[in-house]
Amino acid sequence: MPSLRQLLRTASRLRTQKKSKVPAFEGSPFRKGICLRVYVIKPKKPNSAQRKITKVKLSTGRTILAYIPGIFHTLQEHSHVLVRGGRVKDLPGVNYHCVRAKQDFLPVFERRKGRSKYGCPHPKNYRG
Repeated sequence: MPSLRQLLRTASRLRTQKKSKVPAFEGSPFRKGICLRVYVIKPKKPNSAQRKITKVKLSTGRTILAYIPGIFHTLQEHSHVLVRGGRVKDLPGVNYHCVRAKQDFLPVFERRKGRSKYGCPHPKNYRG
Protein backbone atom coordinates (compact mmCIF):
# COMPACT_ATOMS: atom_id res chain seq x y z
CA MET A 1 0.00 0.00 0.00
CA PRO A 2 1.42 3.43 -0.83
CA SER A 3 1.62 6.04 1.90
CA LEU A 4 -0.43 9.21 1.80
CA ARG A 5 2.72 11.19 0.95
CA GLN A 6 3.40 8.91 -2.08
CA LEU A 7 -0.18 9.27 -3.33
CA LEU A 8 0.02 13.07 -3.05
CA ARG A 9 3.34 13.14 -4.89
CA THR A 10 2.02 11.25 -7.92
CA ALA A 11 -1.37 13.05 -7.83
CA SER A 12 -3.27 9.76 -8.12
CA ARG A 13 -2.86 6.16 -9.08
CA LEU A 14 -2.37 5.97 -12.81
CA ARG A 15 -4.23 3.41 -14.85
CA THR A 16 -1.95 1.28 -17.01
CA GLN A 17 -2.36 2.04 -20.70
CA LYS A 18 -3.68 -0.86 -22.77
CA LYS A 19 -1.08 -1.82 -25.36
CA SER A 20 -2.38 -2.18 -28.93
CA LYS A 21 -2.08 -5.60 -30.56
CA VAL A 22 -1.82 -3.92 -33.99
CA PRO A 23 0.51 -0.96 -33.45
CA ALA A 24 1.32 -0.54 -37.15
CA PHE A 25 -2.31 0.43 -37.95
CA GLU A 26 -2.25 3.55 -35.75
CA GLY A 27 -5.89 3.15 -34.64
CA SER A 28 -7.42 1.86 -37.90
CA PRO A 29 -9.08 -1.56 -38.25
CA PHE A 30 -7.51 -2.19 -41.69
CA ARG A 31 -4.62 -0.80 -43.72
CA LYS A 32 -3.62 -0.95 -47.38
CA GLY A 33 -0.16 -2.08 -48.28
CA ILE A 34 2.15 -3.27 -51.04
CA CYS A 35 3.85 -6.68 -50.98
CA LEU A 36 7.63 -6.40 -50.87
CA ARG A 37 8.35 -10.12 -50.73
CA VAL A 38 6.18 -13.28 -50.79
CA TYR A 39 7.70 -16.44 -49.32
CA VAL A 40 7.13 -19.50 -47.10
CA ILE A 41 8.38 -20.28 -43.60
CA LYS A 42 8.08 -23.22 -41.24
CA PRO A 43 6.02 -23.00 -38.02
CA LYS A 44 7.18 -23.51 -34.41
CA LYS A 45 8.05 -26.86 -32.88
CA PRO A 46 5.11 -29.28 -32.72
CA ASN A 47 3.73 -28.24 -36.13
CA SER A 48 5.26 -28.73 -39.55
CA ALA A 49 4.04 -27.17 -42.78
CA GLN A 50 4.88 -24.50 -45.32
CA ARG A 51 3.15 -21.31 -44.21
CA LYS A 52 2.81 -18.57 -46.82
CA ILE A 53 3.60 -15.06 -45.61
CA THR A 54 4.33 -11.71 -47.18
CA LYS A 55 6.33 -8.69 -46.16
CA VAL A 56 4.05 -5.66 -46.58
CA LYS A 57 4.85 -1.95 -46.61
CA LEU A 58 1.76 -0.24 -45.18
CA SER A 59 0.30 3.12 -46.09
CA THR A 60 1.52 4.32 -42.67
CA GLY A 61 5.09 3.69 -43.84
CA ARG A 62 5.70 0.72 -41.56
CA THR A 63 6.82 -2.71 -42.76
CA ILE A 64 5.12 -5.81 -41.30
CA LEU A 65 4.79 -9.55 -41.87
CA ALA A 66 1.28 -10.71 -42.85
CA TYR A 67 -0.08 -14.25 -43.19
CA ILE A 68 -1.66 -15.35 -46.48
CA PRO A 69 -4.71 -17.52 -45.67
CA GLY A 70 -6.30 -20.08 -47.97
CA ILE A 71 -5.12 -22.93 -50.18
CA PHE A 72 -3.56 -20.92 -53.01
CA HIS A 73 -2.83 -17.34 -53.92
CA THR A 74 -1.57 -15.23 -56.80
CA LEU A 75 0.26 -12.62 -54.74
CA GLN A 76 3.68 -11.49 -55.86
CA GLU A 77 5.95 -8.51 -55.42
CA HIS A 78 4.16 -5.14 -55.85
CA SER A 79 0.68 -6.68 -55.30
CA HIS A 80 -1.74 -4.47 -53.35
CA VAL A 81 -3.33 -6.05 -50.27
CA LEU A 82 -5.66 -5.07 -47.46
CA VAL A 83 -4.30 -6.12 -44.07
CA ARG A 84 -6.24 -6.81 -40.86
CA GLY A 85 -5.07 -7.72 -37.38
CA GLY A 86 -4.89 -11.26 -36.04
CA ARG A 87 -1.78 -13.14 -35.14
CA VAL A 88 -0.75 -16.62 -36.28
CA LYS A 89 0.00 -18.61 -33.15
CA ASP A 90 2.71 -20.88 -34.55
CA LEU A 91 4.57 -18.18 -36.54
CA PRO A 92 6.57 -15.83 -34.30
CA GLY A 93 6.38 -12.19 -35.37
CA VAL A 94 3.42 -12.64 -37.75
CA ASN A 95 0.64 -10.55 -36.16
CA TYR A 96 -1.41 -9.61 -39.23
CA HIS A 97 -3.57 -11.33 -41.88
CA CYS A 98 -4.18 -10.40 -45.51
CA VAL A 99 -7.87 -9.99 -46.41
CA ARG A 100 -9.04 -12.19 -49.28
CA ALA A 101 -11.22 -10.80 -52.11
CA LYS A 102 -9.90 -7.23 -51.71
CA GLN A 103 -7.62 -5.42 -54.16
CA ASP A 104 -5.14 -7.85 -55.81
CA PHE A 105 -5.79 -10.72 -53.39
CA LEU A 106 -8.39 -12.93 -55.12
CA PRO A 107 -10.92 -15.12 -53.27
CA VAL A 108 -10.59 -18.91 -53.27
CA PHE A 109 -12.48 -20.43 -56.21
CA GLU A 110 -13.43 -24.10 -56.34
CA ARG A 111 -12.05 -24.99 -52.96
CA ARG A 112 -11.56 -28.71 -52.54
CA LYS A 113 -13.74 -29.94 -49.68
CA GLY A 114 -12.13 -33.32 -49.06
CA ARG A 115 -8.36 -33.52 -48.98
CA SER A 116 -6.61 -36.87 -48.79
CA LYS A 117 -4.04 -37.50 -46.04
CA TYR A 118 -1.99 -39.54 -48.50
CA GLY A 119 -1.86 -37.07 -51.37
CA CYS A 120 -4.02 -36.98 -54.46
CA PRO A 121 -3.58 -35.16 -57.76
CA HIS A 122 -4.76 -31.58 -58.00
CA PRO A 123 -7.76 -30.76 -60.20
CA LYS A 124 -7.00 -29.90 -63.84
CA ASN A 125 -7.54 -26.13 -63.39
CA TYR A 126 -5.47 -25.86 -60.16
CA ARG A 127 -3.45 -22.64 -59.92
CA GLY A 128 -1.14 -23.11 -56.99
